[in-house]
Amino acid sequence: MITLDGSYGEGGGQIIRYAVALSVLTQKPITINNIRAKRPIPGLRPQHFTAISCMAELCDAEVKGLSVDSKKLIFIPNEIKPKKFKFDIGTAGSIPLIYQAFILSSLHTSQPIVLELIGGTDVKWAPSWDYFAQVYIPLLQKMGITCQAYLERRGYYPKGGGKAVLTLQPTQTLHLPKHSDDLQPTHIDGIIHTSGLSDHISKRIHHAATKTIIQHNITASLKIEKASSASPGTGITLWTSTNENLLGRAVLGEKGFPAEQVGTKAAQQLFQEMQATATFDVYAFDQLLPYLLLCKENYEGRLLHLSNHAKTTMWLLHHFFDFDIQLTETEKNLQFSIQKNTFK
Repeated sequence: MITLDGSYGEGGGQIIRYAVALSVLTQKPITINNIRAKRPIPGLRPQHFTAISCMAELCDAEVKGLSVDSKKLIFIPNEIKPKKFKFDIGTAGSIPLIYQAFILSSLHTSQPIVLELIGGTDVKWAPSWDYFAQVYIPLLQKMGITCQAYLERRGYYPKGGGKAVLTLQPTQTLHLPKHSDDLQPTHIDGIIHTSGLSDHISKRIHHAATKTIIQHNITASLKIEKASSASPGTGITLWTSTNENLLGRAVLGEKGFPAEQVGTKAAQQLFQEMQATATFDVYAFDQLLPYLLLCKENYEGRLLHLSNHAKTTMWLLHHFFDFDIQLTETEKNLQFSIQKNTFK
């Protein structure tokens, strides 16, 4: 039994989702104590309850402490039983975050799996739907994972109500992603999504982002997508690819946050990644780290910087894998080297 402190680092839902996913993947039982102890409302929230429920049903797990507000969880996995699953988070809890954990937990499936979720698609403190679909999924596909994600409708805070369907096929061979030593992109793609707001807001986001991109002598193709959802919302996701590299950034609109700043911030953040010639963007690294370890070969790459999420992910993964990560800071970026990738 692996025992984990759920208050480690930021002490958020990341530990819960990844720990349960890794438990299913490695077939190792876990106990998580002090769940989200540092948060204003500690314990499991509805989105964590749904994520664990998905993975518990996936493998017919024995679970104790699975309830909203629970501060301790015992999870004992069994063999995966592929089928079609359907869950309603009941809030605007993030669909992409649940999908990320579910894909990792289901990696050894022998048959196709379908997971339909209702909840939030573009919410705070989580990947946007377009980042998930245009950056994260393609990066997994580059590693040999066959999965598709379909968006039926968007869901924003506070009502959620977004709907999406994920299909995952059995993975035949998992391999390390290739990457280029030189990142000199000439084009950026993007989507500005909006619902229940005046058209001028999305146009201002579009104009600000385009203006910032053009200043760097790069072309852009940014689409505005008008959605219909239970709550109003807006945001932008940008991505760029050159050779084997794929980088993305997303910014969510908020009340009191001018539309111009939403577009400008997204473009500026993506350019920081590009100037660092990053192998993965800051957010993709911690999300892909478990897969890099599963490939078992050593791997080297570059990052703009190491996020707190990545530090927590590294701590958690050390409970399941025997590996070493060396980090070297340079003027331009943070270089990383992953070695000794084996199961514990």
